[in-house]
Amino acid sequence: MAGKPNTKPDRPWFSSGPTAKRPGWSSGALPHELLGRGIRAPEVVDRFSQGLRLTRELLQVPDDWRLVYVPGSDTGAVEAAMWSMLGERPVQVLAFENFGQVWATDLRDHLKLDPEILSAPWGQFPDVSRVDPAKDLVFPWNGTTAGVRVPGADWIALDREGIVICDATSAAFAMPLPWDRLDVVTFSFQKALGGEAGLGVAALSPKAIQRLDSYTPPRPIPKVLRLRNGEGFDPALATGSMINTFSVWTLEDWIDGVEWGLSIGGLPELIARTDRNAAALNAWVQRSNWVAYLAEDPAIRSTTSVCLKIVDPRVTGMDEPSRQAFVARIKALVEGEGAAFDVESHRNAPAGLRIWCGCTVETADVEALTPWLDWAFETALGE
Repeated sequence: MAGKPNTKPDRPWFSSGPTAKRPGWSSGALPHELLGRGIRAPEVVDRFSQGLRLTRELLQVPDDWRLVYVPGSDTGAVEAAMWSMLGERPVQVLAFENFGQVWATDLRDHLKLDPEILSAPWGQFPDVSRVDPAKDLVFPWNGTTAGVRVPGADWIALDREGIVICDATSAAFAMPLPWDRLDVVTFSFQKALGGEAGLGVAALSPKAIQRLDSYTPPRPIPKVLRLRNGEGFDPALATGSMINTFSVWTLEDWIDGVEWGLSIGGLPELIARTDRNAAALNAWVQRSNWVAYLAEDPAIRSTTSVCLKIVDPRVTGMDEPSRQAFVARIKALVEGEGAAFDVESHRNAPAGLRIWCGCTVETADVEALTPWLDWAFETALGE
């Protein structure tokens, strides 16, 4: 049996959302001058606009795209795009993890659009040869609940007629995104840069703006999801104006993360940090005899929300509730030692572990984590 390790991660935060704060983060470093000000005061609107400008710069969004804030985190951003834009054409959904399934359910049960659902089992990617460029498409770039990411985007036609809505919340700032093949890219503050929750961003291509300008959905749209005014796309949203009252504190925290990303080398360095973290975890997985990737194909394996399954026969022989209880015991052991927090799989995923390896995590902490997982596994088995 492995002894208890001597070294703990300095920053034992491996949650897939909200994710770890940037190295060196301090709440005291955030500006306080605008807290308590009116949300539509010129200084506040300008600060929100500055957040969009910095986000565009770091994420390398094309100049002719528009960025808007949306309440409700990434979920709100995806829902705003679907409710405000879909219905003109048939729609397809890639459902290879929990959130793709959620978008499919919302389209079917709430928007009444009868989507074509291209699904795949946990840890696999759908057959994208069935994607029809004449139809609209909704899909997550990276599945936080399955550890599966899109293996490139050549299957998305450059001359497509439909629009492509990409939920990129756990991919943005960590993986390259093919802007020329996407039309709506959504993400939240709480993912790749460790921001506070509650706000999302929707990046809109000229084609997406055209859809908003030319198509009036045949449904009432809640105010918090409304990207259109009476004439089409509401251009005020791209200037830092808000759909409803947003948190200035949350915005200041976001700007802090974006400025950190720019200061260390921009998007290439954020991607490189993520890749180094995933490589450090992979080195442990390769030598482990009790865990393996839920996504067996390396081409579709996430580098941010890395999902692992337990393959030891003493655990695989258990029923699913017992496996879930076993994972809960591992979680309790490492959390009780202050060695790692929030490493269990998503509640709707198969029993296993999920380790966030995004850019705000330090590689040394990933390396320090793995002996604790070995210790907790063996300890849980022996109890």
